[in-house]
Amino acid sequence: MKKMRTIISSIVAIIIVAIVCLLCYVKFALPSVGAAEDIKVESTPEKIARGQYLANSVCACMDCHSARDWSKYSGPLVDSTLGQGGEEFNQKFGFPGQYFASNITPSALKNWTDGEILRAISSGVNKSGRALFPVMPHGSYGKMDREDLYALIAYIRTLKPIEKAIPVSKSDFPMNFIINILPKKAEFSKMPNPSDTVAYGAYIFNAASCNECHTKHVDGKPVEGMELAGGMEFPLISGGIISAANITPDKETGIGNMTEENFVKRFKMYADSTFKIPEIKKGDYNTMMPWMMYRGMTVGDLKSIFAYLKTVKPVKNSVIAFK
Repeated sequence: MKKMRTIISSIVAIIIVAIVCLLCYVKFALPSVGAAEDIKVESTPEKIARGQYLANSVCACMDCHSARDWSKYSGPLVDSTLGQGGEEFNQKFGFPGQYFASNITPSALKNWTDGEILRAISSGVNKSGRALFPVMPHGSYGKMDREDLYALIAYIRTLKPIEKAIPVSKSDFPMNFIINILPKKAEFSKMPNPSDTVAYGAYIFNAASCNECHTKHVDGKPVEGMELAGGMEFPLISGGIISAANITPDKETGIGNMTEENFVKRFKMYADSTFKIPEIKKGDYNTMMPWMMYRGMTVGDLKSIFAYLKTVKPVKNSVIAFK
């Protein structure tokens, strides 16, 4: 019996040591995505224009990295704050910690190389090698065309410098360990020819990271089988909770009965010269969807996204938009 207790104690000790070693490895040896590339992005008017379009109308980088005016519908950007960062994503939104959007203006990135910015956007590791929680969807951006990411870098280098200190993001346990295994080496792709409507639509859809809000997540992980079926909840400053819509082609609960014309109009109605952004009072319906940014997408890109969405798996999931 004494021998058996000794054996059991030894096994337990070995397991404890193994767990401690694993945690130390995850905490201190990861993330491991490689060194930042030694690159210098050429800044041309064409590249900057492309980056501006992506950052403000597709990838919507400015949505999180700027201040939004929540006294108005859809929280339009405050123009003087472009890139200053500071928006907080915390436990009340379902995140496993407190995460703050970084200052990405030249004042904050002046000591960053283009390779370090590329690594942060596409692999989720910052200048100092720290893992970034994928509230910035680096998994999606890491699948984009290099040239589009270079365009983003060229554009943000042109932003007005804003001196703004941002709090350090913190993860709750066990995410403070798990976060280090989330960054992955980028798997860059080539942007499909727009004539291949579905493939190109899938590319733009990924660049816009629509799945991040339209798929329900628990502890930062998408719920399996509920891809694009909506239901992700967001508490509003004005009161109430908004839920992301089901954008699968299910005819009863998704967009299966929507036409291409209706889909495009839903975005472009906000770009109409007669449209005035409504004021929002406490208790009024509002949305987290950055319509005032996505309204800038080209009609061609919107049509391509719609064509792609028609090919995804329909998921029946009725969503209460506001409660």
